[in-house]
Amino acid sequence: MYRKPQKRKTVKTLLAILLLAGILVTGVNYIPKTAIVSENMNGRQLPVYSVKTSRNQVALSFDAAWGDEDTGRILQILKRHKVKVTFFATGGWVKQYPDAVKKVLKDGHELGNHSESHPHMSTLSKEGIREELMRAHERVKKLTGYDMKVFRPPYGDYNNLVIATAKECGYLPIQWSVDSLDWKDYGARAILDTVLHHKNLKPGAIILCHNGAKYTASALEGLLDGLKKAGYQIVPVSKLVVRKNYQIDANGMQIPQGEE
Repeated sequence: MYRKPQKRKTVKTLLAILLLAGILVTGVNYIPKTAIVSENMNGRQLPVYSVKTSRNQVALSFDAAWGDEDTGRILQILKRHKVKVTFFATGGWVKQYPDAVKKVLKDGHELGNHSESHPHMSTLSKEGIREELMRAHERVKKLTGYDMKVFRPPYGDYNNLVIATAKECGYLPIQWSVDSLDWKDYGARAILDTVLHHKNLKPGAIILCHNGAKYTASALEGLLDGLKKAGYQIVPVSKLVVRKNYQIDANGMQIPQGEE
């Protein structure tokens, strides 16, 4: 009886067993170098908290949801230091302060999506998440012609559905690894101490600030000086992250595969 197909099947099975045995022995997961992996081993999808990089760079970001009293001052300081950052703005903030939005972009900063109305995104349906993202996106697009590419969930609140839907909308979800705690209003000195001595302040860190916090503008000059003194180049989020060929580990660190 002709059994060659069965032999091929047996050979394939044997190869699969050997490959699995090799993976178990080495203790690593086999992942093609071109794969994009956006979840940890427990199946939870994660935003980017930080980036593994050989470059001495950190990203500075400001969430803009309430108030505009200090935005001009923040932009002046950034311009004086020749630093570009990312502002994550809500659609409501864009609607209320269109001139500030235009100024942010005119000065060469990146604008990111922070939702339309600053809800807890994990409580929304897929349709609700998409609406929050795209209403803000279209509002900015209509005002400036600018296409936002990065998204930060309000309150840092997300689940698998939020991350997956954001990616379907063309966004790379972004969290942070260094929280300035400026929103606690402890004072400018506290902001500097928190950031400049943070255990996660290292190449590839993403720093969270708020344009509307009470002491952020007062602390910004010292913060920029301190980061530069420590040897860091300050860049917008999109200058730090990569868009393809990466893994994200269980801590939310984006690990580029191949050349940076």
